[in-house]
Amino acid sequence: MPVLVVPAFPAGIFRDLEQPQLTVDGQLVLRPWCAADASMVRTAFGCPEIQRWHVRRLDSTDEAVEWTAQWEGRWTADEAVSWAIVDDRDEPLGQVGLRSISLAEASAGVSYWVTPSARGRNLAARAVDAMRKWAFGEIGFHRLDIQHSTLNEASCRVADKTGFVVEGTLRQAIQHADGFHDWHLHGRLQTDGDVGPELR
Repeated sequence: MPVLVVPAFPAGIFRDLEQPQLTVDGQLVLRPWCAADASMVRTAFGCPEIQRWHVRRLDSTDEAVEWTAQWEGRWTADEAVSWAIVDDRDEPLGQVGLRSISLAEASAGVSYWVTPSARGRNLAARAVDAMRKWAFGEIGFHRLDIQHSTLNEASCRVADKTGFVVEGTLRQAIQHADGFHDWHLHGRLQTDGDVGPELR
């Protein structure tokens, strides 16, 4: 049965590119993960809040090394992208990335988390905004969305600060350790433009 819509992106759109390093605002950088980040990643996933909303933990350094190593293959497969959010000392402070990439629709979901010691500085919002500009401007994505539990107020604030409009609530759409949660759906289109709040 023929498909009547041409995919927005060809297969291999990321495979033929090197994952870039993105400057956020002169103070932060988004760079690919490396094995040396494993200790920080294990510590981050030991945070109860990160575990709660991301529904995973890491039990060993080997698992953390595997977590950092997975992203090159997922980039090449056009399925997901992740960057470490680092400061001027190259110390990882969090993660930002794209999940559930659809080549046909030129769309993806946005993922982010920040370590407890780095919170309170708008790091997630600043990183999301920098990645959003790259995704829309350099790659040509049509749509990005953010989905999170309605109880995750911190994630909702990041979405609001970065211009992702609340589009609705998906009832009982995701399962966390304490049961099913309603999900907020936020969306932003390439055509929404580059107007946004001051994030520093």
